[in-house]
Amino acid sequence: MDTSTVAGYRDHQKDTLLLYLQRRRGDLLGKLDGLGEYDIRRPLVPSGTNLLGLVKHVASVELEYFGEVFGRPSGRVLPWMADGARPEADMWATPEESRESILELHAFSAEHSDATIEALPLDAPGAVPWWPEERRSVTLQQILVHMISETAQHAGHADILRELIDGSLGRGADDPNLGAADAEGRAAHAQRVEAGARVASGHPG
Repeated sequence: MDTSTVAGYRDHQKDTLLLYLQRRRGDLLGKLDGLGEYDIRRPLVPSGTNLLGLVKHVASVELEYFGEVFGRPSGRVLPWMADGARPEADMWATPEESRESILELHAFSAEHSDATIEALPLDAPGAVPWWPEERRSVTLQQILVHMISETAQHAGHADILRELIDGSLGRGADDPNLGAADAEGRAAHAQRVEAGARVASGHPG
């Protein structure tokens, strides 16, 4: 395989990884659509996980991974990520932090990250100072995969939170991955799952 073919393959790999990252960002942001201030901020599980906090967290860590790790700091100060910040400060939005400010942070983070991804080859070296020393040395490809995984994980969290708020699932009624899309079909499916769980556990009553 000649050099130009290898370079073209690597470019295709990078384009594919970036596309998946961008899609997962969109999945996460979409979970805020149509909701008021209370619903995007309120915790629905004991851990305190909430929709706007997930967006704030993903934007913050992505800015660090595609910024400081590759010597491309954004210049954006994130007090909630600083040493001495209150635990979980990046996982929720205070009353002083507006929805608009968090969305602006996410857009800024995505733009800065995309610029880093476009500027560097997949094998570009970086260092993650908050990781253990033995695995601190990384490549752009590794961090791309890491952030796709992290963003997808939190988009999944957001999917469950949104369902708890108003029953919305996936990407909406046109999502091909949804089986029983209407409320009646979902209720029947949930009953089948419940019945199966009872039988499998030996408690069919």
